[in-house]
Amino acid sequence: MSFFKSLILAIFATLFLTYVLGSSLIELLDIDVYMGDQLIEPLKAISISAIVIVLLVLLALAIVLSVFGSLIFITMLIFGGFAMIMVGVFWPILLIAGVIWLITKDSKKVQYR
Repeated sequence: MSFFKSLILAIFATLFLTYVLGSSLIELLDIDVYMGDQLIEPLKAISISAIVIVLLVLLALAIVLSVFGSLIFITMLIFGGFAMIMVGVFWPILLIAGVIWLITKDSKKVQYR
């Protein structure tokens, strides 16, 4: 399963569980949510909390991916720099090896019948 498909399924599962558990909790505890002077419907109260939780999960995911992405990028830069140093130090040997390989490689021989 791909990463983004798993992410979408996790978001839908979070929304569903928040709705199911939130509505039963609001009915069980007889909680009323007010915004200003207006009473908010239970479904709207649950959806607001679900959206906030999903946004927090996405924010945490972005932070984690950026940290690990930075670490991977720095590692690749270090290995790339090391490879460039090796090519810079040994370029005469590589040039001579390439010339020898071009001179001594077997070319296709033309067969006459």
